[in-house]
Amino acid sequence: MTKSLTALALIAGAAAFSLTAAAAKAEDLVVQYDQARLLTLEKPAANIIIGNPSIADVTMKSTKLLVITGKSFGVTNLMILDEQDKVIYSSRLMVKSDESKVVTLTRGDSTFTYACTPTCQPVIKIGDEKEYLQAITKSVQSKMKLSAGSNETQQGGNNEPQGQTGN
Repeated sequence: MTKSLTALALIAGAAAFSLTAAAAKAEDLVVQYDQARLLTLEKPAANIIIGNPSIADVTMKSTKLLVITGKSFGVTNLMILDEQDKVIYSSRLMVKSDESKVVTLTRGDSTFTYACTPTCQPVIKIGDEKEYLQAITKSVQSKMKLSAGSNETQQGGNNEPQGQTGN
């Protein structure tokens, strides 16, 4: 009888351990490219570590609320530590494109990608035709500079079109 109780206790302990281990491992965190997602933590965060910061960015809104932004396609990892440098959250972080309204145009051996929400606009996607990709990349870089506040009007530049003067 004691052998069966000991075996039962061992089985129960193993089951409890596997449930705890499964709960501690977070699911993959998926963020859309060029989108933000909120992550609510149970415990306050002190330090945030991203394996590859070129894929995603994390901003602390508060110690328990993070904003995760997808910067480029790919997979990296996210680790969050508390004040004692103990891991309170760890997950793979995947940045992917929203394929629900994406159209890919193939012309010969060239590929062009558009996001159609509701009108079609060009987007960057690995594998697109080189000149198209460079043109879209340049446009995206200009957009990023504007959103960062580095346009000429904020730096005191002249906002008038060339060849025209204000009267």
